[in-house]
Amino acid sequence: MRSADPAELAKFNALAESWWDPDGPSAPLHDLNPVRFEFIATRTDLKGRRVLDVGCGAGLLSEALARVGAEVTAIDLASGPLQAARDHAGDLEIDYRNVDALDLAEEQPGEFRAVTCMELLEHVTDPAALVAACAALVEPGGRVFFSTLNRTARAFGLGIFAAEYVLELLPRGTHSYARFIRPSELAAAGRAAGLQPVSWRGLAYNPFSREAALTDDLSINYIACFERWR
Repeated sequence: MRSADPAELAKFNALAESWWDPDGPSAPLHDLNPVRFEFIATRTDLKGRRVLDVGCGAGLLSEALARVGAEVTAIDLASGPLQAARDHAGDLEIDYRNVDALDLAEEQPGEFRAVTCMELLEHVTDPAALVAACAALVEPGGRVFFSTLNRTARAFGLGIFAAEYVLELLPRGTHSYARFIRPSELAAAGRAAGLQPVSWRGLAYNPFSREAALTDDLSINYIACFERWR
């Protein structure tokens, strides 16, 4: 598990049993999932395509991708959420695997039309290495999608202080500000790995109405689309 932080895995394993509760600790993920899916689905072909979901957790995005006909492989290093994903999948054909993206990149380079990596970069030991692994896994001309948190005062105030300590939308300690990633840093890591930025959008979330939307404001949470050009 080259890219895993044991402390981060413990956090996600603790959430495994409640992950699919839309009103539980993972409620914001449920609310954001349709918006993230829309961003992805409007920027790449999914039906009949091989798609990899990196850091799939309990499978919220994986299931959405499978429902529109994508051939989904989904990987995670936290065994608890991965088992919850398998238990919840029902008749959906999703290949859930407990494998590191860095290892999978060596086993199956260039085998996927699209790769998604939602809210994972800020939890791993080497984000640039994970970006490079995602780039290696996608076929030339394929697209890679990342969502993460920007390293700004607003992101700290709303993404950590308000979300974890005031409103208690997330368990305390879910995020570390030092691990947040600026868009310029993500773009640089992408280019170094052969990925060209295509599209950036902010992700806005109202915790009171539980409404999520894409915006032009990247200062807190954002989602990005890259294309592999070499």
